Amino acid sequence: MAEQPCLGPPASPAPPNPRTHPRDKWSKKMDFLLSVVGFAVDLGNVWRFPYICYQNGGGAFLIPYTLMAVFGGVPLFYMELALGQFHRTGAIPIWKRICPIFKGIGFAICIIGLYVSFYYNTIIAWALYYFYSSFSGTLPWASCDNPWNTPDCTNYFGKSNVTWTNFSRSPAEEFYTRKVLEIQKSGGLHDIGGIRWQLLLCLFLIFTIVYFSLWKGVKTSGKVVWVTATLPYVVLLILLIRGATLPGAWRGVVFYLRPDWSKLLSTAVWVDAAAQIFFSLGPGFGVLLALASYNHFHNNCYRDALVTSAVNCLTSFLSGFVIFTVLGYMAEMRDVEVEDVARDKGPSLLFITYPEAIANMVGSTFFAIIFFLMMITLGLDSTFGGLEAVITAVMDEYPQLLAGRRELFVLALITVCFLGSLSTLTYGGAYVVKLLEEFGAGCSILAVVLLETIAVSWFYGIQRFSHDVKAMLGFTPGLFWKLCWVAISPALLAFIVISSLLDQPPLTLFDYQYPEWSISAGFLIGASSFICIPLYTVYKLVWTPGSLKQVRTGQERTTPWLLGGLG
Repeated sequence: MAEQPCLGPPASPAPPNPRTHPRDKWSKKMDFLLSVVGFAVDLGNVWRFPYICYQNGGGAFLIPYTLMAVFGGVPLFYMELALGQFHRTGAIPIWKRICPIFKGIGFAICIIGLYVSFYYNTIIAWALYYFYSSFSGTLPWASCDNPWNTPDCTNYFGKSNVTWTNFSRSPAEEFYTRKVLEIQKSGGLHDIGGIRWQLLLCLFLIFTIVYFSLWKGVKTSGKVVWVTATLPYVVLLILLIRGATLPGAWRGVVFYLRPDWSKLLSTAVWVDAAAQIFFSLGPGFGVLLALASYNHFHNNCYRDALVTSAVNCLTSFLSGFVIFTVLGYMAEMRDVEVEDVARDKGPSLLFITYPEAIANMVGSTFFAIIFFLMMITLGLDSTFGGLEAVITAVMDEYPQLLAGRRELFVLALITVCFLGSLSTLTYGGAYVVKLLEEFGAGCSILAVVLLETIAVSWFYGIQRFSHDVKAMLGFTPGLFWKLCWVAISPALLAFIVISSLLDQPPLTLFDYQYPEWSISAGFLIGASSFICIPLYTVYKLVWTPGSLKQVRTGQERTTPWLLGGLG
């Protein structure tokens, strides 16, 4: 019988025979766990969670955050690990086994992975530039006595006789904007200017590290993560101890955890909690599928999902203490409220606010070096995972073409990512980074993971998926997990997607207001990945022979293909 758009509910396909389909395996179980933790724990844990937490009710925010993790993030985290481990293949060819008309999801995931690589590695390159600049007796962002400073530069940290105005800029802010980015040489997205050769060298070094970590597969990347996934925790602990001993640290902690229960009545708070947990754990990026596909068939992915997702969430919570002890110190030194120094978000928190505090600590050079080393390792882990998802998906889809040529394919992919990042290295590159961050992997990835959940739970069938899990683990997922996969998690994702599309605040960076045409371009970027899904569905329906009904048994009874997995 010719391949139909969506398979019906007969027995689940057997996993590939390792004798006829040789596949790499993790050398050690810990290699896999560290790779998953390294991907999930990224720069967003350090800058996004603390900001969202205090903006949405402090300690009260932990209630919606925990609920969204329990009913949304963790179930989908578990689902992706189980799918990857059972089918032992990447994000594109896996749909041949689940529901072929949804194969466009795999292509969409790969395109999103490329968009993320275009801007995310540039942020790591900024951290590398700071890391190099930290090797000096006096940190270059500690004073206003530098060639790049302007008359507006005001160093008022710990000084009572300095007047701060709306035009004042801290030395840390001017170092970031005028020295690292040189954004003053750009007029905006319509005039991004030339390439910063210093950042070009930093990005080249980053991609070189990434290439030699991924070129041999999980055998090499599994060893690298022993450093890149564990070092951040050592540094976080050091920074937490140092922050806790600073004057005013308690003010920051109180501000971070002080609950504002009225915030729980706001829909926006629940949307932020759901979005944060989904972006933090990372289902839908194809990374969990790829990493789990190199596991042994009977590995306990259920336990892995619980452990690694708990580590991720606890790391986000811990990062809040690291950030806010320092913000409390800054507020104490400036004699202002913590809220007045906690307004920065995103990269600005990591490249302006925190470095400014470090510059005024005893032993500033040491703390700057380990802080930016932590940022580099956090970023590299996530890059390893994101690109491995693309590599595994494409190589598994075209094994005849790419078998035995992994090194060349990885080199070609890294080259494409490097060339795609060039616009982010210009004088106006920060504007491009912001645009790609907002639209390259925003609503599109949430919509992708929504369709993925529906395809697995409704089309492939929750019973078939449960049988697959039982074949691997020896037990069937409980009622809680089935309810989350079938109804609760898809409902939460639909809620986030709709809310995000209806609420589009103006996009700004520093004093730059993004023009309307750039917002339209951003929507096109987001749509360019998601459009793969309906296009492939139409292609499959047009080119698949036969009617829209397929024979499920040898009898004449038929079932509409759309209901294939529900029967």
